[in-house]
Amino acid sequence: MKIDTLPSFDEVVKSLHQKKRTKHLLFGNGFSMAYDPKIFSYNALSTFIDDSKNELLITLFSIINTKNFELIMQQLDNFAEIAKVFSNDPELVQKIEKASLTLKNSLIEAVKELHPEHVFIIPEEKSQCCHSYLNDFLSNEGKVFSTNYDLLPYWVLMRNDSKIAIDGFGRELENPEEIIIGKDAEFSELRWGKYKEKQNVYYLHGALPIFDTGIDIVKEEYDSHHYILQKIHERMENKEYPIFVTAGSAKEKLNHIMHNKYLSFCYDELCKIEGSLVTFGFNFGEYDSHIIDAINKSAHYGARGGNKLHSVYIGVFSDENLEYIESIKSKFMCKVNLYNARTAKIWQ
Repeated sequence: MKIDTLPSFDEVVKSLHQKKRTKHLLFGNGFSMAYDPKIFSYNALSTFIDDSKNELLITLFSIINTKNFELIMQQLDNFAEIAKVFSNDPELVQKIEKASLTLKNSLIEAVKELHPEHVFIIPEEKSQCCHSYLNDFLSNEGKVFSTNYDLLPYWVLMRNDSKIAIDGFGRELENPEEIIIGKDAEFSELRWGKYKEKQNVYYLHGALPIFDTGIDIVKEEYDSHHYILQKIHERMENKEYPIFVTAGSAKEKLNHIMHNKYLSFCYDELCKIEGSLVTFGFNFGEYDSHIIDAINKSAHYGARGGNKLHSVYIGVFSDENLEYIESIKSKFMCKVNLYNARTAKIWQ
């Protein structure tokens, strides 16, 4: 089988519409690379590390001979566990753990620095096209799940003034008692939770504008003086970091997810979708088995009293990619269909 023989994205959508099947979207880094591969690829991120002149990280990339952050972080985690067994030197373990933390923080910094400066960098026609793509899922009771860290989907939905995209964040009234005596209402920053029951946009691995204060999950926003990236930069200067799932293995990713109330909620929602799931730019690699597990839980949701996930439509970009997905189809507990992802006109 060759990629050119696969159904197109439009054919998939038409088929699901005819079946009256609710469709959801899961997208990964391919979504952002389709906008600009020079910014949102592992090559771009590793080049940023090279240019940072951080000798430790440059050496790590060279020794392990990869541009894959997940693989390097997994190797560091493994090395730390081995060192605990074979070394009596606590400083060695601390040095390894420090290197892992440095790499994770550098990944966040790289995403921020390489990112377009503000929402209006995205050409209007691209923004409208992407909004139409996302809106086709959201307007038909579907949910959108992202494993990306960047601002692109947030920007697109905001710029097009989407009325139906709900990420769960809202403002809480801070002084209800004072309003009674005639004082002006005071509202909190954007906190997650107020609209979570209506939420239909989920950042499974966190994202640049989402921060955990220790008490609340908050979303950074624009004001009249600063672009959002400037405000994110200010937080990071104060040693506050966005919620990013930067672990190497799927097990460690899931552990991170389960220890954060926002991430665990998003993951649980993926575990109980019904209908069909369409994926784009998500390769279901060896570090993504927790996502396959969530899909399989959705496939069994009907047995727990709900309507189950019937099928997943996986977008493939090349014959090699197609061959890989064919080799892992048995891992899914629902029907797996493939389509030609090159036909999905997300940005054009």
